Amino acid sequence: MARYFDVHPVNPQPRSIEQVAQLVREDDLIVYPTDSCYALGCRLGSRTGPERIRKLRHLDARHDFTLVCADFAQLGQFVIVDNAAFRSIRAATPGPYTFILKATGEVPRRLAHPKKRTVGVRIPDNPVALAIVRALGEPIVSSTLLLPGHEDPLTDGWQIKEELDHAVDAVVDGGDCGTEPTTVVDLTGGAPEVVRVGAGDPAPFES
Repeated sequence: MARYFDVHPVNPQPRSIEQVAQLVREDDLIVYPTDSCYALGCRLGSRTGPERIRKLRHLDARHDFTLVCADFAQLGQFVIVDNAAFRSIRAATPGPYTFILKATGEVPRRLAHPKKRTVGVRIPDNPVALAIVRALGEPIVSSTLLLPGHEDPLTDGWQIKEELDHAVDAVVDGGDCGTEPTTVVDLTGGAPEVVRVGAGDPAPFES
């Protein structure tokens, strides 16, 4: 049965946030709000969390997980960022964008694309998500909470709790955060490539 945390969307309660962060440290799978949909999340070193996410969402091994980071300094530990990528990411974060980049050695192999060694990274513009990541002290491995058979991600915290009560370990309800996932931008080539248009304006990355 999943634990349920009802937190303030702008000023999340520190005690609740620390409890959530501790659950993640203990290898629990959580649902938490971002600036573009609710997301499934687990700790970076989890051996069971990514597979639980894949099973829940019916994803294959080629799925790029996203590392949700607290700031640019943290993001830079896990992906290779050249000058052009640095400028692009700086201009768009925090915000509803996911950037695909080459992973550094800090990223466990099971989280990166098996052939390309890429991973998604983002810095959300959401106080609850940022508070959890800061309390945890490392990125959260994440994937949009879009379930098989659903056209849109779930948006109501209590409904998520009821639907996933035995599939996840905790649900953090931070209010409605929309149904549109992030805009995904691949920065591994010579020029940015928008691979999915979502909540973030793609115009800055289109030639």
